[in-house]
Amino acid sequence: MIIKILEHDSNWAKMYSDEKVAIQQILQTELVASFHIGSTSVPNLKAKPIIDILLVVEDIVRLDTFAERFKELNYEVMGEFGMVGRRYYRKGGDQRTHQIHAFQADNLTEIGRHLLFRDFLRAHPTIRHKYGELKSSLADAYPNDIDAYCDGKDQFVKETEQKAIHWHWKNR
Repeated sequence: MIIKILEHDSNWAKMYSDEKVAIQQILQTELVASFHIGSTSVPNLKAKPIIDILLVVEDIVRLDTFAERFKELNYEVMGEFGMVGRRYYRKGGDQRTHQIHAFQADNLTEIGRHLLFRDFLRAHPTIRHKYGELKSSLADAYPNDIDAYCDGKDQFVKETEQKAIHWHWKNR
């Protein structure tokens, strides 16, 4: 997989919406909520052109029974993929276009972490710009090494998540 960072594309929101409809048709009442997360969900943020989707479901184990239906939408079903309590799906192989992070509705820590990070970046242009520049420089330095790219973002993301939590509680 070649890591490419692009300027924000307004079509990313429609790509999310289209996928959301297809997923809703599969999950129906099992789906509690769906959110566009990750960098493609933040206007004016540079991003890898991969649509991140957060699914909130009634029962994470029951979600496994929909594996074949996700495969029909061309997703790879990856199971927890290193994170207990999550189900991860990806689409597009080396040219990935979408990835899904699914959590049970009572997993408020993980659901909240993703949503607060997104909302904080939307509300803070300076930090959003700094994050975009960091991602661009990491992609230039590690165009074929997703682990090094992610490691390079890790400290910034963790610090920003803490700022986002503080911001959320301060502005409630």
